Amino acid sequence: MIDIVNQINATHREIGDAPLSTGEGRSLLLRRTYDAPIEDVWHACTSREPLGRWLGPVTGDLHVGGAFEVVGNASGEVQRCDAPHRLEVTWALGEGMKTEVTVRLSPSADGGTVLELEHSSPAEVVDMLVEAYGPGGTIGIGGGWDIALLGLDLFLRGQQFDTATWEEKAEVREFAAGSCRAWARPIQDAWGTSDDELEAAVAFATAHFAPAEGVER
Repeated sequence: MIDIVNQINATHREIGDAPLSTGEGRSLLLRRTYDAPIEDVWHACTSREPLGRWLGPVTGDLHVGGAFEVVGNASGEVQRCDAPHRLEVTWALGEGMKTEVTVRLSPSADGGTVLELEHSSPAEVVDMLVEAYGPGGTIGIGGGWDIALLGLDLFLRGQQFDTATWEEKAEVREFAAGSCRAWARPIQDAWGTSDDELEAAVAFATAHFAPAEGVER
């Protein structure tokens, strides 16, 4: 069983302005600490076999300059890989716009590892989408990354699960819906979204993750 409340509270969330290599950006930042040495977390984030066990099957070239695909999810290119502290990749969902993801690792005071994941998108595009449709899409992306970092935690703890089906479990969907709600405060702090607009955006994002009737826990 997943400790949903503690897993949601384990992550610090921010909306920022981290640039892309091509210009101004808007970013989501997630930070949490894992009870594992930095070398283990780095291996889990950069090697094909462990990635397949917590994120999804990965094909392609995982060296700097190489193109890769997380099957059924996203594709990109490895831009920087400084073991065991920094990984930078481009990230595109299907035929969508190219964005950039940076993962930073540092040792924690108690021997664990602090992971920061920052996902930056072109500022002009994000601002246009938020103005036209509200921040629901941004919240949904944040919830998706929360699921990934939950999967990494379970993997590092030695728990086994099928990445192809585990997101359909009711407890994972409940976690994801809760993490979408947790993005409300940083969204409001960053953009001054009204309470009514924020409530609608959270409802839009959580609808995708709400446990389906009859889904097995």
